[in-house]
Amino acid sequence: MTESTDLAIETSGLVKVFGKTRAVDGVDLAVPAGTVYGVLGPNGAGKTTAVKMLATLLRPDGGEARVFGHDVLREADAVRSRVSLTGQYASIDDDLTGMENLVLLGRLLGHRKPAARDRAARLLDAFGLSDAADRSVKGYSGGMRRRIDIAASIIKTPDVLFLDEPTTGLDPRSRNQVWDIVRIIVAQGTTVMLTTQYLDEADHLASRIAVIDQGKVIAEGTPGELKASVGAGSIHVRLRDANQRADAQRVMARALGGEVQLDADPVALTARISGDESDAGAADRAATALAELAGARITVDDFSLGQPSLDEVFLALTDHPTEQEAAA
Repeated sequence: MTESTDLAIETSGLVKVFGKTRAVDGVDLAVPAGTVYGVLGPNGAGKTTAVKMLATLLRPDGGEARVFGHDVLREADAVRSRVSLTGQYASIDDDLTGMENLVLLGRLLGHRKPAARDRAARLLDAFGLSDAADRSVKGYSGGMRRRIDIAASIIKTPDVLFLDEPTTGLDPRSRNQVWDIVRIIVAQGTTVMLTTQYLDEADHLASRIAVIDQGKVIAEGTPGELKASVGAGSIHVRLRDANQRADAQRVMARALGGEVQLDADPVALTARISGDESDAGAADRAATALAELAGARITVDDFSLGQPSLDEVFLALTDHPTEQEAAA
């Protein structure tokens, strides 16, 4: 593996085996320093296992991995000195207050008590938790618990922060608060590796994304590159009458020369336009489809043409929907 000073994390052929299961099966990653790098995939894809190897919590069974040039096996202590991990479950003490939790961790990391209290107070204020500083963590909401957990991870500012599905189970407002925190952390120079099964989260935060399924990286690139890889455009149509949807699907499939998907919304349809089309060509074909729908006396209430969503990218790459879509 060639070391690059521009990369925070490099892996080559990374493997982890549990019994007969190859949880991570030859993963290659190159994570630019000072960015948010998204690792996207369903439950069981190997995301958390890969993160645990990079954070030196699991030994790889094959391949190589480096964090800022330090090998995760031969230089594990050097790696640990530069990284921090916020896992899927809170690592704080429910019986302590928010302030007590952060001061305790600060003391364990070598700060004297006044310095530990000062750092804790600054983090509580930055994460909007000052009013809850003296309350037991067991009384915190889900969003507050995730914020205090991330705060605990940066008592000592790490060079790399691993965030393993940090917003699972949070309401939209709490998720947005966590996203804002991630942006602030990166703006201060920390590299963030974010694992998630929420496609909109990866789209909002990550400058590059690796899509993992069944232990393998099946695609990698910027959000725009991943979307472009499965089509030049995506046509979304909402009808006035749900009873006309089957007819609309046939008309659109004929006009566009491709598959038209029925959305969860009973009056909505979506179709991808092939990747070799220009933006102008995509617009022309969309106009043709609309004209044919009108000719068939199918009323369209809403229409949009844009890039495919990451949900569509994931479906195209894996041949199965994300957990979010499956649940819907």
